Amino acid sequence: MLSLWALFVLSAMIISWALQIDSRLQLNGNAARVMEAEAMACSGSEIALHPAVTPGSPILRGGISRTQTYAARITGEGGRLNLNWLVAGENPARLELLRKYLETQDIDLNERDHMIDCLLDWVDPDNLVRLNGAEADDNYRPRNTLFPRVEELRQVRGWEEFTARPDWDANFTVNSTGPIDLAWAPRELLLSLPGMTEPLVDQFLTFRRGPDEIDATEDDPEFKSIEDVRVSLGFSTEQFKQLAPLVGFRDQVVRVMSVGKSGDVTRTVQMVVRKAGNALQLISWKEL
Repeated sequence: MLSLWALFVLSAMIISWALQIDSRLQLNGNAARVMEAEAMACSGSEIALHPAVTPGSPILRGGISRTQTYAARITGEGGRLNLNWLVAGENPARLELLRKYLETQDIDLNERDHMIDCLLDWVDPDNLVRLNGAEADDNYRPRNTLFPRVEELRQVRGWEEFTARPDWDANFTVNSTGPIDLAWAPRELLLSLPGMTEPLVDQFLTFRRGPDEIDATEDDPEFKSIEDVRVSLGFSTEQFKQLAPLVGFRDQVVRVMSVGKSGDVTRTVQMVVRKAGNALQLISWKEL
């Protein structure tokens, strides 16, 4: 009886030891896959940074095996609204652009006025309150300087509800040159520009995205100049003059999003970079 009991205890110990080893192997294997996925994501971003690589380059997708892959995407940062450019000098045309954008986001008139005045009060150096704005009080302290990061918009009075929305910051930046890059602007931002209508914007986007209806792929038409964009929009030279102060073309700042995979593990790296010929300037980097 004693021998059977000893055999039982020994068996339990061996099973426990085997389970512990298996658990450690699983943990080590998962850690290895995480590292491999991060390496794949970084590989994709490094490839995207090469001066010869363009948004539609097929080399942006690849890997070293069937289970270890990367997929990088390059988009123009100029396709977003630059907060600092919008408020600089309180330019009426730029502020109207922001007002129209907020309208496309279903913000009512009075709320738009409040949001914009609070935004201007946040960045200006004085303590004079605009009609619909807000300056410093016991519970509120505007920075009285330009935005270092888009996330700071959360702190501006009047913007609380807007910045609580999912992906509220998708169309904002502080890193672009400023003017809206027509080669990258999304539908709602194009509709905010003067002279733009829904049929015109939809027609332009259909042309810009090519047969697969996706921006930044191999089948997209190549715009060689902003004149090509004007022609594709169907604007006369005179009509385009109204847009000219607000738009640009081929902003040098780009956003690289690279997704690396190893088995069922995924890691994503995002970089904002200024690409000027062979010169590269890293503006921001983060792992999502």
